[in-house]
Amino acid sequence: MKSTSKHTVSNMELDTQVDAHPIEAEPEFNKLVDTAISRRRFFGAGAALGLGGFFAFSATGCAVSSGMPKSKLMGFTPISTSTADTVVLPDGYQWQTLVSWGDPLFKNAPTFDPSGNAPAASQAQQFGDNTDGMSFFPLNDHRAILAINNEYTNYKHLFSHGGKELTKDDVLKAQYAHGVSIMEIERDSQNRWQVIQDSAYNRRIHVQTEMHLTGPAAGHELMKTKADSQGKVVFGTMNNCSNGQTPWGTYLTCEENFNGYFGASESVARTEEQKMYGIKNNESRYHWYKHDDRFNFGKNPNEPHRFGWIVEIDPKNPKSTPLKRTALGRFKHENVALHINKDNHVVAYMGDDERGAHIYKFVSKNKYNPNNQAANRDLLVEGTLYVAKFSMTDNKGTGEWVELTYGKNGLTKANGFADQAEVLIFARKAAKHVGATTMDRPEWVAVHPAGHQVFCTLTNNKHRGKKEGQTVGGPNPRAENHYGQIVRWTPPAQDHTATTFEWDLYLVAGNPAVHSDAYAGSSNINEANMFNSPDGIGFDQGGRLWIQTDGNYKNQGDFAGQGNNQMLCADPDTGEINRFMVGPTACEITGLAFSPDSRTMFVGIQHPDAHFPAGGDAKPRSTVIAITRQDGGIIGA
Repeated sequence: MKSTSKHTVSNMELDTQVDAHPIEAEPEFNKLVDTAISRRRFFGAGAALGLGGFFAFSATGCAVSSGMPKSKLMGFTPISTSTADTVVLPDGYQWQTLVSWGDPLFKNAPTFDPSGNAPAASQAQQFGDNTDGMSFFPLNDHRAILAINNEYTNYKHLFSHGGKELTKDDVLKAQYAHGVSIMEIERDSQNRWQVIQDSAYNRRIHVQTEMHLTGPAAGHELMKTKADSQGKVVFGTMNNCSNGQTPWGTYLTCEENFNGYFGASESVARTEEQKMYGIKNNESRYHWYKHDDRFNFGKNPNEPHRFGWIVEIDPKNPKSTPLKRTALGRFKHENVALHINKDNHVVAYMGDDERGAHIYKFVSKNKYNPNNQAANRDLLVEGTLYVAKFSMTDNKGTGEWVELTYGKNGLTKANGFADQAEVLIFARKAAKHVGATTMDRPEWVAVHPAGHQVFCTLTNNKHRGKKEGQTVGGPNPRAENHYGQIVRWTPPAQDHTATTFEWDLYLVAGNPAVHSDAYAGSSNINEANMFNSPDGIGFDQGGRLWIQTDGNYKNQGDFAGQGNNQMLCADPDTGEINRFMVGPTACEITGLAFSPDSRTMFVGIQHPDAHFPAGGDAKPRSTVIAITRQDGGIIGA
């Protein structure tokens, strides 16, 4: 494990450091082909399945790919890779810093102190650290609210002592650097944006913010603690990775690697469920449990159960209480992609970002009412949770959604589940029991604007083909997968509540400059657009698919020629992929939001480790940037 006093730890490395107890078992269902990968084209928005099938890594695939028409969605000139400590964009594009870690969000808040000696009280009034997922909530043509996740913090930069001499105030400062930052922003006549520091909308939500539990797990015995005998009130949210946005105007923030904040003495025995979720005695990164008993699972064994949820926040009401939606299950939530089905049920797709973990779907019990937004506020309280099983039938990718409901599919007391609350609190255990497919770290999910396809990034998996239960095949086609891929599925007749689907692989990342086998990537990957570890993903209104990476930026060995982490733009129909942006040294590109007119794109630069954005000898700071075209046009077009 690398010391945070010497190294800025990326989220990719954090996953390695706090890697959960492996989800070992994979049932016999996973007899998936491990040779060619079926990749079928889907022609046009909502159109029927095309017949132009091809197989990645094969001559057939190359032939079909070369015959594909050039995309009409993308009008920019693709850029080359970069290792510079700056943001690189195509000709005709420009970027500006919108907000960086430590910037004041309130009129009387202190400015950023690069010394690392500022107290916790300062951080509580400033933009949090390590920006991640974000959503844009328009107020009018020129003003909006931006809600942004602050995933974690690097002690190397947060403290002058690098975390070696932690005090209780230091721990509080680190807790204030986590969570969500909500701010009002304004656009001027030159299409430049700025934060409005005196806005009534501005708010910091962090590890000490009061929140309420809702749904089946609220009030359960496993949610009760010494401080909360009712099991309904939680303080805080942390490791807020990506996000979601509801059509009724709320923000969804996702708690990911929550396990890395809990610790206990070596004498405390861990339960099998704690092991499955990666809870460890010798937590060695944050050390909160040494100063805040809430994070000592020896003293508060149920406190970890209160994290790992999706939290719903009303960004337009700064006095509102955030709500943890337990009906959507507890795991390492990466993001949540909402879709209003044609029958008005709300469908939420989610990935559990762990090697060998799973993809989930939630279907609301009640229906969305576009004419009564107030009534929609409880749609995530009740519903049905499912987990995905991928298979191959006659060389075609097929799958099913297995219901995770108490009393069904073996989720009974005899098998270790006392009630529905336990199914949700231990959703990983339930998914394993019903035989869900283990995946190569499911990250962001995105639903095509037309509603006919769903895409999910599988970022990488060093354990594939090595650990029991993580066999090679189907949507996870390569052993020791360090490049990643994107799987997509289509529900029958665009009915996202259906329990079956068909799937293929949209792309398989690789390095064709180094490899000539499966590790070169699929036929739509070449030396001009190659990358590794797709992570963030999202669509704009025009149907362009944006892909962000959080991978190896060493630019050598298997990753030679791939440069810094980047963002690419893709056509979901033709398969064409072009590099649009490269980030600064050691950063992850993460977080994506657009202004309603599609003329501004907001992107996060997480954990830069040189001197971005100020340059010179400045301390690096995670930053949200705003990207525009010099001619004021639509981004990507």
